[in-house]
Amino acid sequence: MTTPGMDARLLDAIFGRRTTNGPFKPDPVPKEVQHLLLQAAGAAPSHFNSQPWRFVLIENRGTIEQVAEISGQSMTTLIEQGLFFNRYKKYFRFTEAEMDARRDGIHLDHLPAPLRPFTQHVFSDAAQGLMRKLGVPRKLGEDNRKLVAGSPLLLAVLLDKEEYRPGELSGFYSVFGMGAAMENIWLTVGPLGLGIQFISTPMELPEQWAKLKSLLQVPPELELMAVYRLGFVPETGNRPSIDWSSRHRKRLSQYVYRETCTQPEQE
Repeated sequence: MTTPGMDARLLDAIFGRRTTNGPFKPDPVPKEVQHLLLQAAGAAPSHFNSQPWRFVLIENRGTIEQVAEISGQSMTTLIEQGLFFNRYKKYFRFTEAEMDARRDGIHLDHLPAPLRPFTQHVFSDAAQGLMRKLGVPRKLGEDNRKLVAGSPLLLAVLLDKEEYRPGELSGFYSVFGMGAAMENIWLTVGPLGLGIQFISTPMELPEQWAKLKSLLQVPPELELMAVYRLGFVPETGNRPSIDWSSRHRKRLSQYVYRETCTQPEQE
């Protein structure tokens, strides 16, 4: 439902927002499109209009390959040591019924054939031992490396430490503003035929994150917060070895209250 005067395209962008788990086309992202995305980011609200965000656009193939290598190594380590599944097991759903009941997390609906019988036991020592024996960590690491290496554009997001002071209100305000800026980018890529994905694996391992900061020559006055990969989305494509769906959203009654926190909102 739309209200009078509301542009339906805005709601289409919001409800059609996606994360791209698969590969991008090799086509470069034109500079004018890159600038449009960052102008959209710059239009986001920030505390006292402080605009604490900073961005690095990365198209150099050598740099992208190095980021890809760091990302792939990180994925291999996370799976090999069981860190990934143990850290995020509360978000994993293995059936559509479970996903529909909880309406959060990710439905792990695409797995290598040898792992499918073990989905309900994926967090056990036996299942993780089997994954190591089958070379799953190396395979997933290589898949991750290829995804990042095949991206025509990377985007690093940083915060100005003059505003970003963790533990103080300014730290919260800065992160809040950065989130709004990134959401503006996320809502803009879809209508342009682009996709975006957070390159999260290096952030899980401090030594790998330090490598990225060194590679990007992050100065002392800035804090590297996140790195994303962007590109044009192909019409069809193969899914990664391990993939999931996450389109379910909680019902209003699961996260909205009326007047006080004691009365869930009715649908």
